[in-house]
Amino acid sequence: MVTQNFLISGRVQGVGFRWSVAKLAEQLAVTGTVQNLPTGQVAIVASGEPAQLADFADQINRGVNPWARVSQLKISPARTQRFFDFRIITR
Repeated sequence: MVTQNFLISGRVQGVGFRWSVAKLAEQLAVTGTVQNLPTGQVAIVASGEPAQLADFADQINRGVNPWARVSQLKISPARTQRFFDFRIITR
């Protein structure tokens, strides 16, 4: 199991993006968190097997719903974390 940080830019706030990412994570058995940032970006911390996370990243980059537009997806390794589920963080 590995953990990765995802930083997504584009039209990703106010369009159901976090909800769509959470549904995708559930389908792929990926655990972690997703949250809006004050910069207009979305941050994800996700844990899973490398193949699961590669599929997760690919589907996010292609688009998780028709209203969102991903213009940039940055992925970086993170300290391995164990999550029990995938949660949307609201502030």
